[in-house]
Amino acid sequence: MSLLAAISLPQSPFPPIALGFFGLGTGYLIYGPQELLGFPKRDAGVDFGTGVWGIWMPGFCQFLTGTYLFLGLTLFGTFTASPPLYMAALAFSAYGVHWFALGWNRLKQADPRVNLGMAVAFTLISVLGIIVFAKAKDYPVMGLFIGLACVSVRHPLEPRRERAGPLPAGHQADGVLPPGRRYLADVPHVRNGVLDLVFKYTLYL
Repeated sequence: MSLLAAISLPQSPFPPIALGFFGLGTGYLIYGPQELLGFPKRDAGVDFGTGVWGIWMPGFCQFLTGTYLFLGLTLFGTFTASPPLYMAALAFSAYGVHWFALGWNRLKQADPRVNLGMAVAFTLISVLGIIVFAKAKDYPVMGLFIGLACVSVRHPLEPRRERAGPLPAGHQADGVLPPGRRYLADVPHVRNGVLDLVFKYTLYL
């Protein structure tokens, strides 16, 4: 008998979603004034500071929450009484990695035009969250995913705001990179897998 099979843990009514929401909220408080009001004015030092905060608060806190939820759902069975937490685990994990990349790119003042493909992917995962939590009648969380979808849509519309300095030589400021086609074919499988696990049904689209 494996060690995991011998472990029997009770259901927990306390999934650690507060940590993920705290990290996400703190990230928006840090990035929000700069993105909306232009304060503080961006330079290499400011980009380094906001990049570090982006990696650790919305990045690490959400990734840790998503990992904890996945372990509770799959290995230890402590959250299986609440199937919508599978969508929460997916979102926290994916958005944690998303913020790792955003924070690192801000820190290094990387070319923002590659964000287009990311924006498409995270818009779709946000729409999936809207569907799941609308079905679960958890309307506050559904509203959060509506907001996340709006933020994801904004990314490719303002590519130059993600960089303090000029773009590298040979790049046009208004250029964007087209997203890869292969991952678009994988999107229905991700969507159907989540809906099937959470609600026991699949959309055949």
